[in-house]
Amino acid sequence: MKHKNKIVKVLSLTAGMVFSASSIAASWNIAVGDGGGSAQEALGLKFIETLQEKTGGKHTAKLFLNGQLGSEQDTVNDAALGTLDFSILASNNLAPFSPTLGVLSLPYIFENLEQAQQTVEGPIAKELIQNTIRDSGVRIVGWTYSGFRVLSNSKKPIQKLADLDGVIVRVPKNEIMIDTYKSWGNNPTPMAWSETFTALQQGVVDGQDTPYTTIYAMKFGEVQKYITDLHYLFLLEPLIISESLYQDQNADTQKAINESGLAATAYSLQWLKDQEATIKDELVNKYQMQIDTLADEAEWAKKAQMAVWPKYYESVGGKDKVNALLRSLGRDEI
Repeated sequence: MKHKNKIVKVLSLTAGMVFSASSIAASWNIAVGDGGGSAQEALGLKFIETLQEKTGGKHTAKLFLNGQLGSEQDTVNDAALGTLDFSILASNNLAPFSPTLGVLSLPYIFENLEQAQQTVEGPIAKELIQNTIRDSGVRIVGWTYSGFRVLSNSKKPIQKLADLDGVIVRVPKNEIMIDTYKSWGNNPTPMAWSETFTALQQGVVDGQDTPYTTIYAMKFGEVQKYITDLHYLFLLEPLIISESLYQDQNADTQKAINESGLAATAYSLQWLKDQEATIKDELVNKYQMQIDTLADEAEWAKKAQMAVWPKYYESVGGKDKVNALLRSLGRDEI
């Protein structure tokens, strides 16, 4: 009987150790695809600062910039497996793991920053978060507002749709974005983000599209001359945490993570409003980049929406889901 009691006591102690493991101080790793000065970095730094405050310094994190921990899509796999803690990545790179996120990449689904903000703060984002946990084993705890993806290239000014002819454009490995360029008569080159700068530098591709903040942070002005002020995709970049890591935390730590993500999201919104115009000026003044507007962007929008939207209704959750998003934005249903 004494022997049995000892076993029970040991098991009880072990269970107590497992239960309290989540309250042990931790320093977590956050993978970041972009470089210093980017919207991704700004969100990450604010998240860390807030997390430290809310946990009394018990929990902190470190950013690994410029894809040091792997490509953005690789970091989703790693977080799902529990071998990576956090990652900040483009929503289009998370969508292959949770297809309903593709609704955020439908061309011209957002007309302005305010519509992107409405979506992040509304019920549709909450549903997308739950879908992502279910589909991919990671949880979205924050959103980076990075701005519209604009088109840069080293070949020529692009001021109308016909100018896109003959320009080789790098795009992410995302079917919606690939088909968007095809709708414009272009044959894009899918490529990992980590390979993009070298490909631009060596002339493997002529151009790429990312927000102004990313063009600046990644120093694309060194290898690109022209920017077209395109508005086909407002880039939202989620901060994800491994769901297994999240579930390992006690309620107080989970609350701190959630609140830190919300604070970082709000900060990211203001950061973009404060920084984007200055960054555009820097691209012109520091790198002598030329920024052109499109005289015929309505044509770009029409071609992309007609060709791409119907093809992806099913994968993003159905046409009714697209209409629900449009209604929430005060736009006409399709």
